Amino acid sequence: MRLQLLSDLHLETETYTPEAAEDAELLVLAGDIDSEWAALERFADWPVPVVFVAGNHEFDGRDVDAASVALRERCTALAITMLERERRLFIDGAGRRVRIVATTRWADFDLFGALGRAKAMRAGEYFMELMQSTRDGRPFDVGAMREEALVCRDWLAAELRRANDGWDATVVITHFAPSLKSADPRYGAKSGTASFCNADDELLPFADLWLHGHLHCVHDYRVAHAGGATRVVCNSRGHTRRGEGVGHQPRLVLEV
Repeated sequence: MRLQLLSDLHLETETYTPEAAEDAELLVLAGDIDSEWAALERFADWPVPVVFVAGNHEFDGRDVDAASVALRERCTALAITMLERERRLFIDGAGRRVRIVATTRWADFDLFGALGRAKAMRAGEYFMELMQSTRDGRPFDVGAMREEALVCRDWLAAELRRANDGWDATVVITHFAPSLKSADPRYGAKSGTASFCNADDELLPFADLWLHGHLHCVHDYRVAHAGGATRVVCNSRGHTRRGEGVGHQPRLVLEV
């Protein structure tokens, strides 16, 4: 299957026109497309099916639970498939069955282990204040994010460990990154990096391809394991005014 990947377009402020890749069979939107949701309309008449995983900024200034319901309704109206702790089976033009496993994942702040968690959560408070999100009338703070992240991880681990019932390949889509290997080279392994990357390295061998966003830099690397290798790709665009988006490929197509 040939997948086009876009993320972190930030169309609430960025001037950018997404372009369809001619040979893609599926478009993957890996989050932070538009915090105001309006630009999702640009993908309503896309020439191939569109799968969307929400990023953190899709929840800015909103109750995360109410927003999740409303965002799904909006995506449905636009014929976009929003996935959160869900899997879908797609059959490509060659008849191969591709399992798509998707969740925002959020940050559990365990990137540097339990001993580094408290420091990582203190660093993460800055980003949560920027989000200004709530849950049940209370701030969606680092504690609430960690709680949601662990639910996501438990689901993801269970789904990836399911016995194969006929799929030929597995693609994981998360907004948050699965490994410190995806850290932004501008900042490296700092406590704040735990707000962007999770330590999901042990889950990588269960996927053929892992797509993510959130980091405003591009990545394309392979992690070798006993079963072969997992390819991890991020094609974020980010904020051009900050000099981000270097290496972003508007019509990037990945084959799995």
